[in-house]
Amino acid sequence: MYYRWKSARPTIALALACISLMIAAVPVQADQACAWSALTSPNRQQITCGDALVMERESGAEVTIFERAGDAPPREIELKNGAILIEVTPGSAPTQIRTPHAIAAVRGTTYVVDASQDSTSVFVIEGSVSVSKASDASTVTLGPGEGVDVGDAVEFAVTAWPSDRAASLLSRFGR
Repeated sequence: MYYRWKSARPTIALALACISLMIAAVPVQADQACAWSALTSPNRQQITCGDALVMERESGAEVTIFERAGDAPPREIELKNGAILIEVTPGSAPTQIRTPHAIAAVRGTTYVVDASQDSTSVFVIEGSVSVSKASDASTVTLGPGEGVDVGDAVEFAVTAWPSDRAASLLSRFGR
């Protein structure tokens, strides 16, 4: 089972937020492990998948969730555009975040993935994340405060992000 969201206009985003509130008010069915709710300041959507994964999707982000059965976290989340903040419980089944440029694989951490047409940025808040280029087998591992940019026109190297860059990204999630 998978779900796809794409919001191109503020009115559509508002309608999706209202619908997500209605969905969140309905008990989650046994075959549906994720529940949705609206968050504000800034407007975004929280998606909770069992006890193992909580994701925040910024308004306008294109996300597809490929779920596992039961309460296991999604096996894969596809992000085509926009940013998501992910919190994964340590010891849970792995979840991959796929973008056009990168694959981020993780167990037990908090991090942000931001995809655009030209590149993908991954920033780790806590824990560690393995990031691979989608175009080849190059892989790096990020720790807290580190990030990587992935794309044709950028160097694929782990860097400690300056506090202003990290703060700018995290502010999109009210942090």
